[in-house]
Amino acid sequence: MTKQSIFGRIAQLAKANIHALLDAAEDPEKMLDQMVRDYTASIQEAEAAIAQTIGNLRLLEQDHAEDVAAAQDWGRKAIAASTKADELRAAGNTADADKFDNLAKVALGKQLQAESEAKAVEPTIASQTEIVDRLKGGLEAMKGKLTELRSQRDQLIARAKIADAQSQVIDAVKSIDIMDPTSELGRFEEKIRREEAKVLGQQELAASTLDAQFESLEDLGTQTEIEARLAALKSGGAQQAIGQ
Repeated sequence: MTKQSIFGRIAQLAKANIHALLDAAEDPEKMLDQMVRDYTASIQEAEAAIAQTIGNLRLLEQDHAEDVAAAQDWGRKAIAASTKADELRAAGNTADADKFDNLAKVALGKQLQAESEAKAVEPTIASQTEIVDRLKGGLEAMKGKLTELRSQRDQLIARAKIADAQSQVIDAVKSIDIMDPTSELGRFEEKIRREEAKVLGQQELAASTLDAQFESLEDLGTQTEIEARLAALKSGGAQQAIGQ
């Protein structure tokens, strides 16, 4: 169960689409950091599990090799005992010959037992070898994904930050469109123009008032002259004025 669980996780992580995961993430930078941590932890766990599986496989292989070697050794012993029995029987020593034939039979029994044990473990060795190969392949794929993830981390984070900055610029542009500062300048300029027009009106009004004052002075001088001449007439200076 543990091996199958590790294998399933390796397969899942190895097939993971990094870009698709980032697209679905609310915070790509945190997502990337978490993915690096998850991949690293999973790789370490997978390495430990695979190492244990490989260790078990090597023990099975050693046991198989020992069984094969034992079968071969018992075979040689059976041959040696049978040969000795034949020699003793040829020499007329039937009793001893029977003993060595019995030893040969025991050796052949041991040989059969060792061969059976070796044959029984061979399917397990084959399946475990296949599992180890698949786990190794998945582990290498995971390491490749982790390398890809680390190498692209800075680039992907930079892209996310650029996108965020562009979004902020777009929002700023929208706010400028809504509250155009040039319209405020226009209103301020119009206010200044009204103040300037008011000053011009005051200057023009002041000039017209001054002219009226001078005109009144001229009228006063004429009236004074008339009054003087009238006084002269009344004082008898009319004849003098006519004689002149």
